Amino acid sequence: MSWMRNAWYVGATSDEVGDKPLGRRLLGVRMAFFRDGEGRVQAVEDFCPHRGAALSLGRVCKGELVCGYHGLVMGGDGVTRSMPGQRVSAFPRIQRYAVEERYGFIWVWAGEADQADPATIPVLEWHNNPAWAHGGGLFHIKADYRLMIDNLMDLTHETYVHSTSIGQEEIDETPCKTTREGATVVTSRFMENIEAPPFWLDALRAIGVEGNPKVDRWQICRFSPPSHVLIEVGVALAGHGGYDAPDDKKVYSVVTDFITPEVDGSMWYFWGMARRFRPDDAELTERIRAGQGGIFTEDLEVLERQQQNLDAFAQRKLLKLNIDAGGVQARRMIEEHIARETASV
Repeated sequence: MSWMRNAWYVGATSDEVGDKPLGRRLLGVRMAFFRDGEGRVQAVEDFCPHRGAALSLGRVCKGELVCGYHGLVMGGDGVTRSMPGQRVSAFPRIQRYAVEERYGFIWVWAGEADQADPATIPVLEWHNNPAWAHGGGLFHIKADYRLMIDNLMDLTHETYVHSTSIGQEEIDETPCKTTREGATVVTSRFMENIEAPPFWLDALRAIGVEGNPKVDRWQICRFSPPSHVLIEVGVALAGHGGYDAPDDKKVYSVVTDFITPEVDGSMWYFWGMARRFRPDDAELTERIRAGQGGIFTEDLEVLERQQQNLDAFAQRKLLKLNIDAGGVQARRMIEEHIARETASV
């Protein structure tokens, strides 16, 4: 298995689980999400114990899941409640999964439910914080989830893949530093007195900066298991302290990346950007979301074609350069966790 199981992954956004059940394959398992009578999200195997139908194709009635094939009623604990005209007390219990709704996401624990500790869900300080705004989306990508982690932990590709938005030669020319800080891998790059690329120039104009001033730019990528990458990004007017510049001299954001394997070779990618400037400007939020969506669409094409090549040339070994250090360390951390899980079985 190429992923951890005893960990919290984002399985869906809160608004995806409404009056109807949601079926989604995550970590090799088909799951059905629904809200119980108190509005809490529940998750069970997407498998009716009667004839194997997908429970997610049914409906929710009085906080329980009703199979759309023969009307079997399933509880959030995986126990069959009833079925019209049938005795169901001997029906086998299906798998339930620990879930937590937090920060606008539905977090799911794919391993043993009794080991799930909600305190280990990462804290997202911008959620419901009036000083911040957040917008994002979801992509289904036909590529191994670790390729996306590699991509996000090595931003030198921006110079080439995103040349018309956030890319610039200085990213290539400025060395990055990679460290391992406890359970986090950090790759950082700081650029001084450079031109702002189009995306960041537009952000500066949003806070009233005119012309094309020189800026200091930063990229600080943080990977934490099982597959989360948060990236501090932004620019400040040159000569005002860079990353530490006062808020009226900079535009500061955090790119949010929650990556959940579907099966080997495909993933669900929950992407977004939280910004700490002009938080009340809904039009700006949508403009940034659309721009970021276009940027990540470029990544999607690269990663899917990369996966096709890796499948076609499975005998080839990939090379590792100094710019790959963040992804290499992140993969190593994942492997260490998987090894510990395997040893405890």
